[in-house]
Amino acid sequence: MSNVLETKGLTVTFGGLNANDQVDLAVPEGKFVGLIGPNGAGKTTFIDAITGYVPMSAGTATFAGEDIGGFKPHERAARGLVRTFQSLELFEDLSIRDNLLVAGYPTKWYSFILDMLRLTPKNAEVTERVDWALDLLDLTDSADAMPTDLPHGRRKLVGVARALAAKPKLILLDEPAAGLDTAESQKLGQRLRTFLDHDMSVFLIDHDMGLVLSVCDYIYVLDFGQIIAEGTPAEVRDNPAVKAAYLGEQAGEVQAQAAEQLAGGVGETTEATL
Repeated sequence: MSNVLETKGLTVTFGGLNANDQVDLAVPEGKFVGLIGPNGAGKTTFIDAITGYVPMSAGTATFAGEDIGGFKPHERAARGLVRTFQSLELFEDLSIRDNLLVAGYPTKWYSFILDMLRLTPKNAEVTERVDWALDLLDLTDSADAMPTDLPHGRRKLVGVARALAAKPKLILLDEPAAGLDTAESQKLGQRLRTFLDHDMSVFLIDHDMGLVLSVCDYIYVLDFGQIIAEGTPAEVRDNPAVKAAYLGEQAGEVQAQAAEQLAGGVGETTEATL
């Protein structure tokens, strides 16, 4: 099985501080991979680096076998490497459908001129992708609503759907469960797993340990910019270094029990397929 994303020695330095320090990580095609770690560990910096929003100081990043180190963010997105952001940044004056359409259309240097003159041509393929993303996240009935009309949990789904509208090969999810309650997070996890049925791979960053342990096939743990552990959810949950650096002994047991309850059949299926 080939890797859709792979980094070797990826390092990002800010003023002499290595926010990411020699990070080796791989996301196999068709798999669900997670990245966890305490606040300030460098998780979002890692996503920013591989999507081109911050420069790498050293190392390499390859996507679908191609070195993407010199590509700009929109060039990486055009190749199928698409991300969400912690802050939703939805267009509040556009409907849910129009928010997705904005993301679905390829951007050119002259796009803003066409938009101003209302000359942007309709594209049946983009419309089909938008309808598919809305359906996948059960947002079709809210397509004509405004973002302010939706509760927080549904707004988070819009942010994910907007990334899906580009029909990515790999979707990078940065804290998609932030602000969701346990039931909402569990439901989100079930939806995220279905992405694998649509020729996608998934890379997830989230603080919700129940979510990460229940949906991921493989997990990396980042602390002080370095990978300190990796493995299956069961291996990571029981890793002493992870408990010490991220969870703490007592918290680790509590979170592990919660993850088992949330996972149900999903967790058993995940481990059985590894």
